[in-house]
Amino acid sequence: MIRTHSAGGDFGPLRAEFELPGAFTAEVLAEAEAAAIDPIESAAARLDATALPLVTIDPPGSKDLDQAMLIERRSAGFRVHYAIADVAAFVRPGGAMDLEARRRGQTLYLPDGNVPLHPPVLSEGAASLLPGEVRPAVLWTVETDNSGELRSVLVRRALVRSTVQFDYETVQADLDAGTAHPSVAALPELGRLRRELAVRRGGVELQLPEQEITADSDGEWVLARRPRNQVDAWNAEISLLTGMAAANIMIEAKVGVLRTLPAAEAEAVDWLRRSAHALGIDWPEHVSVSELLAGLDPRRPESLALYADTTRLLRGAGYTSFDGELPELTAHAGIGGAYAHVTAPIRRLVDRFATEVCLAVTAGRPVPDWVRAALTALPDEMSASDTLAARVERACLDQVEAWTLAERIGGTFEAVVLRAEENRAEVIIEDPPVIAKCSGERLPEGARIQVRLTAVDVERRKVAFERVPA
Repeated sequence: MIRTHSAGGDFGPLRAEFELPGAFTAEVLAEAEAAAIDPIESAAARLDATALPLVTIDPPGSKDLDQAMLIERRSAGFRVHYAIADVAAFVRPGGAMDLEARRRGQTLYLPDGNVPLHPPVLSEGAASLLPGEVRPAVLWTVETDNSGELRSVLVRRALVRSTVQFDYETVQADLDAGTAHPSVAALPELGRLRRELAVRRGGVELQLPEQEITADSDGEWVLARRPRNQVDAWNAEISLLTGMAAANIMIEAKVGVLRTLPAAEAEAVDWLRRSAHALGIDWPEHVSVSELLAGLDPRRPESLALYADTTRLLRGAGYTSFDGELPELTAHAGIGGAYAHVTAPIRRLVDRFATEVCLAVTAGRPVPDWVRAALTALPDEMSASDTLAARVERACLDQVEAWTLAERIGGTFEAVVLRAEENRAEVIIEDPPVIAKCSGERLPEGARIQVRLTAVDVERRKVAFERVPA
């Protein structure tokens, strides 16, 4: 972990540059406060599932809790109870909150505070699946066979009560010690099975190191690698399982909105094979991209370089809505099947609408008119929001990188070459964990090299390195 040179660095200019939304209007706040007291959906119409010992797993300190789970090992397979915050119980279609959420698209996370999709009275309060609190939820009950394959799904509105709020590290430590909470004791077995199925489907998982910004006890921003343990991956598989079940429901009904990604062109895969060969990675002809990546050691530099190159195969992700006729593209190539966002409605706009489609279809009711009316615009709204979120995240990381390195110009660092072009490359610095451009001739991908920091521009959030001759 590396401390920045300046305590309490200001992200205000970045917020202004990207024209990020500020505080909610009085009208939106008033509507949210009223809904928190008196939700739109009647509790009497819901299944009482408060006896289920659901638990949440989120980063430490999280308050906007979308999901709570209970996984049961059964003789014929697994039963997953997955409760998702029911935001539609609080947001009136066409109301002030709904219109503002359509404008924002998703919650944006910055080091000095987030830009929420919904007012905190809901996102961190009445709608959040906080422990010990009875909350309206959409309860997905998913059955799998012993191999982890989806067999059936039931979707209902319910009242739930999460029993414990866990973070990833705590659950991992408990699993390692053999003292896991009974509600997640079966998570490793099902998570591994689902991951094996993903590899067979052709799902692509890139284990590139992730950067994280936090504040230390002195209020200074620090840059570190974001740890990703097994619980992270297994928890993601439960969300993917639910999203794939949702996609199946919508495809069968020929109405909904999917997360899609076209299959990679043959030329792109051929290019990746040449890259693997150049990196010294053996890739037999009968082995798929997914199988190859799953077998790599993410600690090795050549693996990091190939992961970076594989991102070329994952370009073109978007959202596809349809009503009455299936679109040409219904699959997400990176997942290896059809998939829809339904598990994070507090933080992401599209989930609320996709969930309503699934609830209506499984209950044999018409999809609400307000949902159908929104389908056409949702793909553009979400794509624009995703683009903004990615730019803001990268800008925040660039800013902290510049603050961190401002007083180290001329210093040398160990690095791994991720991507190489003529006379320049993208490298990942070992310490501090920085991803940056580096100049120098003949920089081989996957190589460990020494680089020198030549310039830092804090205002423009730019750092520059050059290779140190061997």
